[in-house]
Amino acid sequence: MKASEMLRNAIRALPPILWNLALIALGSALCAVALNGILIPSQFLSGGFTGLALIVHYLFPAFPIGAIYFVLNIPNFAFGWKYVGRRFFLYSLAGMFIFSAAIQMVRVALPVYDYLLSALLAGILVGIGSGIILKSLGSAGGTDILSVILMKLFSVRLGTTILAFNAITLAAAAALFSLEMALYTLIYLYISSYMVNLVVTGLSQRKAVYIISPQWNVISHKIMEELQRGVTILKGEGGYTGKDQHVLYTVITFHELSRLKGLIRRLDPDAFVVVSETLEVMGRRIGNQPHW
Repeated sequence: MKASEMLRNAIRALPPILWNLALIALGSALCAVALNGILIPSQFLSGGFTGLALIVHYLFPAFPIGAIYFVLNIPNFAFGWKYVGRRFFLYSLAGMFIFSAAIQMVRVALPVYDYLLSALLAGILVGIGSGIILKSLGSAGGTDILSVILMKLFSVRLGTTILAFNAITLAAAAALFSLEMALYTLIYLYISSYMVNLVVTGLSQRKAVYIISPQWNVISHKIMEELQRGVTILKGEGGYTGKDQHVLYTVITFHELSRLKGLIRRLDPDAFVVVSETLEVMGRRIGNQPHW
């Protein structure tokens, strides 16, 4: 048995609660590495509740960041309970404890001294860490809770909410600290928000495909047989010819796209095909929207 298969089997054998807590712990550790190894030594700011905790810590160094973050999150959890659900609330409560502990305990020195490179590396680490946390059934508190609420209610992307909230925090912090550091922090925040979107939905991006072909019936059956994906047949009419058309609509994964194009070329090389991106997809088997 290959090592990758053994790892997948071991993951499947884990109880869900241990798997989700492991995701939160791993993501928190990555964020703590960036915080203690880059942000604080470079005197960078941050956004959200972490940014508020950093501002308080810079103004009053005697207060530890983990404790400040924990206190700031206490009133925030009422929103998670009301708008998202008890499961998310409980996992996020555990995540807040884990994240606060990781900030205090995980300290790794990163020998990166250029401010721009530091901002890029911090953004990558925090974005991946936050994305891993949000792949669980909870969060680490802070703006993660607000992001999930807005995504569920208004389909606002996670990274977009985080970036907007962070911009407000930075605007206030720039008046207290160096504008140059605030600008470097803005680069870090942009990279981190991009990485959050990539980890949470980007790596499982779905493609929506429209197919117009006289061989529509054969193509639709082959898609269902070979790709095991559903097909919707839409009724259309040619704008120039006025003839009735059958338009096939299907949603597939990115990895299935090359197989689908090969299938269409084999059955009808002259078929008209449109491939478009999707923001998120809900539904059994093909859905990629996180379930909090």
